[in-house]
Amino acid sequence: MGLPSATVLPLLIVVAAGIYYIYNEVLQFMSKSLVRNKVVVVSDAVSGVGTECAHLFHKGGARLILCGTSWDKLESLYDSLTTDADPRETFAPKLVILDFSDIDSMEDVVAEVMECYGYVDVLICNSSMKLKAPIQSVSLELDRNIMDINYFGPSTLAKGVLPTMISRRSGHIILINSIQGRLAVPFRSSYAASKHAAQAFFDCLRAEVEEYGIVVSTISHTFINASQPPQVEEPVPKPNALAAFITSQLTHGVRPSVLANEIMHTVNRKRKEVVLAHPIPRVALYLRSLLPHFLFAVLAAGVKDSVLGEQMQ
Repeated sequence: MGLPSATVLPLLIVVAAGIYYIYNEVLQFMSKSLVRNKVVVVSDAVSGVGTECAHLFHKGGARLILCGTSWDKLESLYDSLTTDADPRETFAPKLVILDFSDIDSMEDVVAEVMECYGYVDVLICNSSMKLKAPIQSVSLELDRNIMDINYFGPSTLAKGVLPTMISRRSGHIILINSIQGRLAVPFRSSYAASKHAAQAFFDCLRAEVEEYGIVVSTISHTFINASQPPQVEEPVPKPNALAAFITSQLTHGVRPSVLANEIMHTVNRKRKEVVLAHPIPRVALYLRSLLPHFLFAVLAAGVKDSVLGEQMQ
């Protein structure tokens, strides 16, 4: 006797959900096993995303080289990783002081990174300095500092590990960038400019090193949301409706744990380009190419209403 038709759809939903759960668990297991014994460098490892990456790759058995500006924070991260860890399954991380704002030190930093294991399998360029201000109020010194941290630092580090990757004909370089490497919004001129520059550099690098079996990936995300969901505030008087709607879509952000998992998947699937954004920012990317005048009008209206200028990252 067949099942009643009313129970077929719920049953199919339950079965599909079960299959999807098992599929994700298998992918998660495979992701961890594929990074085992790989030498993985994480810059700005003491940030929210960097810390999540460190824990994820450490559990997967990677040989980590963790970089950051604060030795105390690096040691604290080291302790959190090694406490109760099984030495038969994991490796104690190497720690390297790295400050992208000090470009003159990069040559020594690269040498120290390479001395750890003699080569690098995966380089995760995770660094960012944000700034929200009108263009006319940003000094040249601040512009240069942002470019050092967001562009010159990651590009210099990538150049440093490149020779051994070319000689070994393998390697993976990942830039954790921003959606503003593709789409600039008001009051983020210096930040957006540095992210555009980084995007262009790594796009060029991808094409140049493909013949050597080296993968270059960029992950473009909206802002990192490490805080609790904000409370509902009083509405801005007479806002531009479309600008306010775009703002509401962008305030969700990306959780550090979600981004870290995407980085792990990118390493294992060797994806060259990833965009982590809600539908509205994705649509804005298409509008920038197809209907730029419309997008410019929306952004200008947002600035006038002081909605996008305050909320967009």
